[in-house]
Amino acid sequence: MYALVEIKGKQYKLEKGSVLQVDKLEGDAGSDVEFDSVLMTSDEAGVNVGAPYVKNAKVTATIEDHTKGDKVTIIKYKRRKGYRRKQGHRQQYSVIKVKDIVGA
Repeated sequence: MYALVEIKGKQYKLEKGSVLQVDKLEGDAGSDVEFDSVLMTSDEAGVNVGAPYVKNAKVTATIEDHTKGDKVTIIKYKRRKGYRRKQGHRQQYSVIKVKDIVGA
């Protein structure tokens, strides 16, 4: 069984036991989170597509860790004006492990 879930404006395909890196979620490492915005579920019985979400469907996961992504360097430059700016950014992520998928 798998589910398509919307987390922080992005869509992910989740299966029971899968480990996934998503944008940082509220909560400490080891805490449970529940996602109600399930777009689609699929199992042996067939496919259940929501409009836009599947009713009574949810995915339960555990926050394993909070990490940071690779550093991205942003450089702004305007020729002949002496204008140069350099800035770095590291996106924060949460690593989650799917515990259970309850589909309607």
